[in-house]
Amino acid sequence: PGILAFLADTLWVFFFQTPLKKTNALIAQMGITFLNAYVPSALCCPSRASILTGKYPHNHHVVNNTLEGNCSSKLWQKIQEPYTFPALLKSMCGYQTFFAGKYLNEYGAEDAGGVGHVPPGWSFWYALEKNSKYYNYTLSVNGKARRHGENYSVDYLTDVLANMSLDFLEYKSNFEPFFMMISTPAPHSPWTPAPQYTKSFQNVSAPRNSNFNIHGKNKHWLIRQAKTPMTNSSIQFLDDAYRKRWQTLLSVDDLIEKLVKKLELNGELDNTYIFYTSDNGFHTGQFSLPIDKRQLYEFDIKVPLLVRGPGIKPNQTNKMLVANIDLGPTILDIAGYDLNKTQMDGMSLLPLLRGDKNVTWRSDFLVEYQGEGYNGSDPTCPGLGPGVTHCFPDCVCEDSYNNTYACVRTLSTSWDLQYCEFDDREVFVEVYNLTADPHQINNIAKTIDQEILEKMNYRLMMLQSCSGATCRTPGVFDPGYRFDPRLMFSNHGVRARRFSAQSL
Repeated sequence: PGILAFLADTLWVFFFQTPLKKTNALIAQMGITFLNAYVPSALCCPSRASILTGKYPHNHHVVNNTLEGNCSSKLWQKIQEPYTFPALLKSMCGYQTFFAGKYLNEYGAEDAGGVGHVPPGWSFWYALEKNSKYYNYTLSVNGKARRHGENYSVDYLTDVLANMSLDFLEYKSNFEPFFMMISTPAPHSPWTPAPQYTKSFQNVSAPRNSNFNIHGKNKHWLIRQAKTPMTNSSIQFLDDAYRKRWQTLLSVDDLIEKLVKKLELNGELDNTYIFYTSDNGFHTGQFSLPIDKRQLYEFDIKVPLLVRGPGIKPNQTNKMLVANIDLGPTILDIAGYDLNKTQMDGMSLLPLLRGDKNVTWRSDFLVEYQGEGYNGSDPTCPGLGPGVTHCFPDCVCEDSYNNTYACVRTLSTSWDLQYCEFDDREVFVEVYNLTADPHQINNIAKTIDQEILEKMNYRLMMLQSCSGATCRTPGVFDPGYRFDPRLMFSNHGVRARRFSAQSL
């Protein structure tokens, strides 16, 4: 079959449906919507690396958006890129492969080969240098730099990606199956909508859920430092950003409609799997954090995942716990590749897509993030001390060195739970029961049953050191789970933590 994957940039699941009406009609209503799709790291580069490799960040070692954090570094190119799922699709499955859009945030950096570097696995390569832009950017066109300016009709990136993709579908070989990955800048900053959409959604503002503009009590210090209530200027800023993000998605909606119509015209639509997802979510005012991602909460780690294709019944929803590490195994499975030959941590979604009965599925997965921060103090916020970054004018900072955490996100018939530990001097713990508290307002680490706490601590330790098949072992609330408290204090390569009232 043909395979087409659309990847949005920082699209929280909460708001994708309204601006993406055509996408919803052409993919979701013609296929399946996964209601519990997550990313293992709420930041662009680690998350995109997880999609490409099918691995958790502790196995692909991309920890943030910098070269030092292994984002498109020479080490990434040497160790991981040759084994990404597109590389296997091309070399082992005979697919012609096409990439257009944002790859990894540091792609094109001079210290990592510049735009002349074309990763293995791509027959046709149209990759954006560095991070999301809409105008005034450089593309690597099969390794040659092509500069674009600010003329809407020839330079607006979302439309450029649409035209390149249509050209590929027009002129590709009909004797080989195809895989396309189209990674749009939208709705990432700088949130530049196409001219015809600048007046859209004038009355839209960011959602005022129960966790909007409240103090993040009993949370990690980085959340607690946010000023509550937010200033009027911060609220206006995040509402404007929210509106512009919706406006940028209207061009994505047009792109998807054009490609689906082209596949239909070519007679290929019925034999093509189409995926739509995002690299991470995004917050706008939750717990008084103006705008960003990088946090452990649902609004940053939960993403849309829509799939249509052969054998997938229309208008379905699925509540299984899925993650972006599953996309690589799924696509390879569709192509007929033996997944036992890979080192991927994820699971193929193909049995779920086909509606197979009695599928054994995971009940938990790992979320992990290594915080970014500068050695020096932010000059506009000296009172916060060294180690913070991404600070707003009113000294609310979105990240720090010790915003470094790992979580087990559990979803089973009996529990909808998140357990998180911070790697800091406090060994701070956050636990949320999302059945009773879907907006994660109340940290129940001090009141939850001690046995559950110990089991989750042990499960986290195991997931942080897992690789391949060991990442798919039964979770705490699976019937097959076995817990031996003595193992918590033996050496598994990850330090087990003894709980005390002080650490919580």
